[in-house]
Amino acid sequence: MADNNAQVGNPDFDWGSIGKKNDNYSTEERNKLDELYGQSLSTISDLQMIEGTVVSKNTREVVVNIGYKSDGVVALSEFRYNPDLKVGDKVEVFIEKAEDASGQLILSHKKARAGKSWDRVNEALNNDEIIKGYVKCRTKGGLIVDVFGIEAFLPGSQIDVKPIRDYDIYVGKTMEFKVVKINNEFKNVVVSHKALIEAEIESQKRDIISKLEKGQVLEGVVKNITSYGVFIDLGGVDGLIHITDLSWGRINHPEEIVKLDEKIQVVILDFDDDKKRIALGLKQLTPHPWEKLSTDIKVGDKIKGKVVVLADYGAFVEIAPGVEGLIHVSEMSWSQHLRSAQDFLKVGDEVETVVLTLDREERKMSLGIKQLTPDPWNMIMEKYAKGSRHTGTVRNFTNFGVFVEMEEGVDGLVHISDLSWSKKIKHPSEFCKVGDKMDVVVLEIDGENRRLSLGHKQLEDNPWDVFETVFTIDSVHQGTVTSVNDKGATINLTYGVEGFCPARHLVKADGTSLKAEEVADFKVIEFSKEAKRIVVSHARLHEEVKEEARKADKDAKKADREDTKKAVKKVKDSMEKTTLGDISALSDLKSKMEGK
Repeated sequence: MADNNAQVGNPDFDWGSIGKKNDNYSTEERNKLDELYGQSLSTISDLQMIEGTVVSKNTREVVVNIGYKSDGVVALSEFRYNPDLKVGDKVEVFIEKAEDASGQLILSHKKARAGKSWDRVNEALNNDEIIKGYVKCRTKGGLIVDVFGIEAFLPGSQIDVKPIRDYDIYVGKTMEFKVVKINNEFKNVVVSHKALIEAEIESQKRDIISKLEKGQVLEGVVKNITSYGVFIDLGGVDGLIHITDLSWGRINHPEEIVKLDEKIQVVILDFDDDKKRIALGLKQLTPHPWEKLSTDIKVGDKIKGKVVVLADYGAFVEIAPGVEGLIHVSEMSWSQHLRSAQDFLKVGDEVETVVLTLDREERKMSLGIKQLTPDPWNMIMEKYAKGSRHTGTVRNFTNFGVFVEMEEGVDGLVHISDLSWSKKIKHPSEFCKVGDKMDVVVLEIDGENRRLSLGHKQLEDNPWDVFETVFTIDSVHQGTVTSVNDKGATINLTYGVEGFCPARHLVKADGTSLKAEEVADFKVIEFSKEAKRIVVSHARLHEEVKEEARKADKDAKKADREDTKKAVKKVKDSMEKTTLGDISALSDLKSKMEGK
């Protein structure tokens, strides 16, 4: 049975106060405070863009307060374009979700930027605004930059005012840019970092140019190296050091003297009226090597050097950096043959020379190497006496003879007429070849003019002394026609001697003319020992036969006439005697008749 005296609970007990501290707010006051707190919170909805304040950041996240009951978290990577982000900065965010399953406010700064990106990009272009962007990666011809969440293109030529050789060093950096071009149709944006610094550089450039003076020494940075010179950045103004103004000595390429990005001192040599082309010098900052050349060097001294340049006419030898002397090809050998310097030397050769001339004022020096050996012409009379026999080498031809080298520096000429006693030689190449060995005899010596007259045929007796007794006038010899021209033919006679047969003397008995390779008999009609000339005739042989026949016939006819004449005379004589006798008889008869 129930206990009627059991205690019943207090119906006025405030369960909401259990576990809480007692406060001084009444229910009415508390409701009022709840209303005020609710009014302080923003009314937000999903997919809304709103501005917030950075309240904290760490290495991974940024906490943003947008005035909601809870703060939102944004990944730090979305702020890569702005490494200077700090607590208190205002940033735009996009509300992806007001409250996820755990009650967290989900925000995105990247989507907020993208929402207004094209408006911001166009605004930046119109206002010539400087914006920040994050270099994401390298691409062909430039870099890809994140600007307001849009991927913009930064051409390599717009990275800096100087040529950029390595684009990779900019990847991952946040830089300032200007928007220079927008293609709304293809959603392309082109930005420039170079444009930001051009204005400042242009100001510096005008300032530098206004102060330029010839002879002024400035510090510059090697900007570019070419085969013909070096471009120097003088602080926004470029100047060129020509390769010839880099060093007093000869160089093959400017890279031997300077390196890219190297800081060097240069001197202004010249510039145009607008000072847009500036000629610079580097070697001019040091004394000319000729000024440091030892005063002990004089004409006749032996000096060593290195061949630095070769030309047909000679070789330039560097005896000290920037000090060169010329060895003319005529000073390389005692030989008189026309040769080029390449026949004696090559670039890089270390040579010993003799100083021939020295002009310190004009900075010119001539050198020689043949002077290191004795002049062979000093002993010419002893070594090559007149009438002596020697063997030389055929070195060169001319129309009038052969040059034979007896030794280095000693050449002699064998005139074409002194090559052979018997052969008619039109050009020396018919008789010998360059490089052939030839036996010669010294005919004449002109030591003063360094001329040696040689002979080859004189090594043998003059066969024309014998020919004179063989090829007498009217003698007949068999010969072969070797060549024929309009004037006549060359006939190869016995003993290897050649004769000439005029064209009219080539006619045969049948009226035709002899041709090349035909063999026939010829009569000598002219012989000249001095001119070494034999003239022969074939026609005369059959012409004389005809003439003899004609003469014989003529003589026979003459004899017949003489015989007839004698017979007639005899008859006449007999007739005259008969007539006279008759007359006498008749006279006697008449007398008798008259007597009767």
